[in-house]
Amino acid sequence: MSSDSRIMAYEAKPDVCQPNGSAELPMLDVYMPMMKSAAIISAGRLGLFEALAKGPLLLARLAEDVKASAQGVGPLADFLVTLGYLEKNGECFANTASTQRWFTSAGKVDYTPGLLWTQEAWPMMGALTDVVRSGAPERPFWDAMVEKPHLGHLFASYMAAFATDLGPDLLEHVPVSSAHCKLLDLGGSHGLHSIRFCQRYPQLSATIVDLPSALMETGTTIERQQLSQRIHLVPGDLSDCDWGSDLDLVFYLSVAHNHTADENRQILKRIGDSLNPGGLLVIHEYLAEEPLNAFHAAFRLTLLFETGTQIYPYQNYCEWLGEAGFGEITRIDLDPHEKGSLILARR
Repeated sequence: MSSDSRIMAYEAKPDVCQPNGSAELPMLDVYMPMMKSAAIISAGRLGLFEALAKGPLLLARLAEDVKASAQGVGPLADFLVTLGYLEKNGECFANTASTQRWFTSAGKVDYTPGLLWTQEAWPMMGALTDVVRSGAPERPFWDAMVEKPHLGHLFASYMAAFATDLGPDLLEHVPVSSAHCKLLDLGGSHGLHSIRFCQRYPQLSATIVDLPSALMETGTTIERQQLSQRIHLVPGDLSDCDWGSDLDLVFYLSVAHNHTADENRQILKRIGDSLNPGGLLVIHEYLAEEPLNAFHAAFRLTLLFETGTQIYPYQNYCEWLGEAGFGEITRIDLDPHEKGSLILARR
């Protein structure tokens, strides 16, 4: 495969399943997205994209590598070609540049854990109609993780992939001074943000607060990076957990959307009270704006189903931060827009 063909495949990947409500055969708006998701998830579960990470393979060899039948892999691979996830050169299948970049260990970030998580989330979404009727889930998403620990592991792995993607943006936009020594990472789950910043800034020590189900593997990850003396875990609900004081830097990353407006107001007030003068709060969120784009509207519906909460407009954060005594509020919209936004606020 030439490098030129891989670049073209990445830049011009077709989106043949994008629903628009105007299909001449209306069920295609349901059928095609369903089949697209099913095919991509199946490829992730089989390890098909990873099997092609080192180069093109003939169908028989590809089927052998993923321990599946050639009769089954053939139709799956052919469909993935039409979607722009694979390409075919002669009799060989290969990853497109985009697939290589996002769904293999050879790429920038491997989002395969997101595919594995979606496999679990898919049947759960069958209850969406009931949640819409009632206006709230029967029980929070986090309760299911307690009853089924493997869900917590899969979700944490997915969030770790996103953290790997978000990490360079945080390092670029978050100004850490030599006076910043104590970091509090609220909802830090996988621990990757605390690890990354402690590695970059040797004066930092960190405390990660999250639910026990989200911290099952975090200690091992921290030990592997030889940071157990500088990063500590506090299992608990951040709404009422004692996380200490005299803080210099606080991360509230992708957490606010899991809380109500009143809970966020109270948490931000507690953060403000815990920060030293000149301390910095870093929020990562998806901000609600009118009109909602398709991604934010879909995410809002997901939150209704999972937690009964929502995404909030930037103005809400400014109001809550002002009440908590913060100034110098800065908004940074990330690229691409679907990656969300950062809000930096100083005491």
